[in-house]
Amino acid sequence: MPDASILRSTRLARVSLTGLLLGASLSLGASAASGPAVNAARIEAADSEPQNWLTHGRTYSEQRFSPLDSVNDGNVARLGLDWYFDLPDPRGIEATPIVVDGVMYVTGAWSKIFALDASNGKLLWSYDPQVPPQWAVNLCCDVVNRGVAVWEGKIYAGTLDGRLLALDATDGSLVWEVQTTPKDRPYSITGAPRIVKGKVMIGNGGAELGVRGYVSAYDADDGEMAWRFYTVPGDPSRPLENTALKQALPTWKGGKWWEVGGGGTVWDSMAYDPELDILYIGVGNGSPWNRAIRSPGGGDNLYLSSIVALKPDTGEYVWHYQTTPGESWDYTATQHMILAELEIGGKARKVIMQAPKNGFFYVLDRSTGELLSADPYTRVTWASKIDLATGRPVENPEARYESTGQPALVWPHALGGHNWHPMSFSPLTGLVYVPAQEIPLLYSADEQFSYQRKGWNTGIEMARAGMPDDQAVREQMGQLVKGHVSAWDPVAGKERWRIQHSNIWNGGLLSTAGNLLFQGNAEAEFAAYRADTGEELWSAPTQTGVVAAPISYAVDGVQYVAVAAGWGGAFPLSAGETASRSKGVVSSPRVLVYRLDGGAELPAMVAPVVKAPDQREFQYEKSLVERGHALYMSSCHMCHGDRAVSASVIPDLRFMSAETREQFLPIVLGGLRHQKGMVGFADSLDMEQAMAIYNYLEKRAEDAAEGRD
Repeated sequence: MPDASILRSTRLARVSLTGLLLGASLSLGASAASGPAVNAARIEAADSEPQNWLTHGRTYSEQRFSPLDSVNDGNVARLGLDWYFDLPDPRGIEATPIVVDGVMYVTGAWSKIFALDASNGKLLWSYDPQVPPQWAVNLCCDVVNRGVAVWEGKIYAGTLDGRLLALDATDGSLVWEVQTTPKDRPYSITGAPRIVKGKVMIGNGGAELGVRGYVSAYDADDGEMAWRFYTVPGDPSRPLENTALKQALPTWKGGKWWEVGGGGTVWDSMAYDPELDILYIGVGNGSPWNRAIRSPGGGDNLYLSSIVALKPDTGEYVWHYQTTPGESWDYTATQHMILAELEIGGKARKVIMQAPKNGFFYVLDRSTGELLSADPYTRVTWASKIDLATGRPVENPEARYESTGQPALVWPHALGGHNWHPMSFSPLTGLVYVPAQEIPLLYSADEQFSYQRKGWNTGIEMARAGMPDDQAVREQMGQLVKGHVSAWDPVAGKERWRIQHSNIWNGGLLSTAGNLLFQGNAEAEFAAYRADTGEELWSAPTQTGVVAAPISYAVDGVQYVAVAAGWGGAFPLSAGETASRSKGVVSSPRVLVYRLDGGAELPAMVAPVVKAPDQREFQYEKSLVERGHALYMSSCHMCHGDRAVSASVIPDLRFMSAETREQFLPIVLGGLRHQKGMVGFADSLDMEQAMAIYNYLEKRAEDAAEGRD
């Protein structure tokens, strides 16, 4: 067994903050006391128990449609908050709660897990996996987690440092854990596991930093690894790990991609068809992004940016479809995948649907991978269309910045026309609801690229990709950044209507049999719309931006609508001023649960502390500012924000205290504050480079003090 799957079976009891509250757990009845007996039969028959939300997308098909209709378009105006549960860490919240037999299981930041009474929010138990704070340097996009899986009395979750946990559902005690990733590479887990035929499927992230992607299957009972499927070839001088890599290897041409990793992480979406017995995985971007570095001879670079079909028993390859051949823009195909049956061309087809980052909405035959349609669901300039005869994009040659040697302003941005935020499909309206985005990025090749073992390895010039200093140009660029919900007709291949938002990074979606569509947004609102027309029917303030997707469930015949709320993730961390214009930038992480005539109220908001620039003399070397900007954007902006403007709880470095300025080198190079997640960068930055960054930050502090922001 390889090092990455060393099993550590224990019965440790690192559980509730309040002594497990086991009595409360037992009061829920025999089913809760003995643990939820979720299995394949229950998930496959999920529509027969609509009161539960048994798996990440409610069903294996991942449609995120609730058959409940007690809350509907005729009475949703009466919806009110019933209860809320405060999550402990003010960071991004991306989890989909799971509800089984009256118990809700949800994750917060830092991979913490909570079990709540789904009728009133009372804490039953909690579990802190104690992720080392310094591991945050190995994350692309905040200390987030998208949820758990439930199976035969156990709760399963991944951790930021690459572990897979199995907990006893009744009290949260640890049953087993396994390290799924090597600890000497910057891997992470933020996605929710899926369980198929007694095997826990889990992927990982880290392609921006430099890893090789794979998905693994573990025995749900004891954590033994059953199989592993690598998505990209490794060192070609070594044996291939699976036969599917034989057709992948010739599509990687030249270079030493394996030294950086190659990418292809399976960091989010999966789906399963029990009838076909096929597991579908979404594969991520290249590492580095710039294909000319990882594969200078060109090539499609399989299986980057692909939907791959596997046999769940063995991990055996069945088919693949690549959405972005030779990807060079961070156009992952890890976005939400939905299974459905549609009538296309007068014929019933079993399809898989996806709106990946690249801006096209794909409908494939899920038995064979045959492309049925592909149409743009948002603004796209990197390609004019997808050729249905070949399945390949008709590219705009100018978008290939790595080939032309010239910068290219390209839609969509690396954040995607659609990111991880889940879609929803309503079989009643026949529409897929896509949380879409419009945002461009200026791509240009980093001619000085060298692999860094700490930090991002994209192969593009981050300084040129950020917002310019000219305020008028920034305002003009900012107007191009918009979000919307696209009500997409997958049969006609076009948008029927849309809900316009003022910014991107709005929440995932839920549709229901009550002709309702629910979504939280970046403006700190949770809203309900008519699913057939998009008319807004109800909204409520959330006191924080909402990025996760809602669910609906019932207890004792009462229907609830729930969402885990908390501003954070890639956009708030990295986008600076563009993200800060959203009203939901304050992080007040909570689980919010609503029902008809609910009468609860959120506590009064604590006014955010607005830091004022120091009234002091700013000292910096003008000659170092430009270099410091480039180094800041390549090493720091992913957490501290574009142009050093923070739109999250991460410190805004324009407002460093006198103590922080005094300790700048020990912090940045020596890791003085590693216990807060700020590790030292002495292995990737020298003193002169660190001081260049300091000089840039001093200049930005002066800009803020003098109103030039």
